[in-house]
Amino acid sequence: MELRWRKSSFSADTGACVEVAEDDGFVLLREGDDPDVIVRTTHRKLRAFLEGVRAGEFDDFT
Repeated sequence: MELRWRKSSFSADTGACVEVAEDDGFVLLREGDDPDVIVRTTHRKLRAFLEGVRAGEFDDFT
C-alpha cells in the first residue's frame, strides 16, 4: 500500500515543509526535500510534542 503523505498549507512553496503520513498505527514524518529519511512515532508521543509546541516550550528554536 502506498503511503499518503500530507504537508501543511503553511509550508506552501517555501521549501520548508515537513510531511506526515500514517502507517500501521504509527505516524511517519519526513522532510519534503529529503524524503528518504523518515521518523516514526506514536500518536500519543506526537500529541505530547505538539502540545509542547503550542505551549511555547520550543520557541527558542525559532
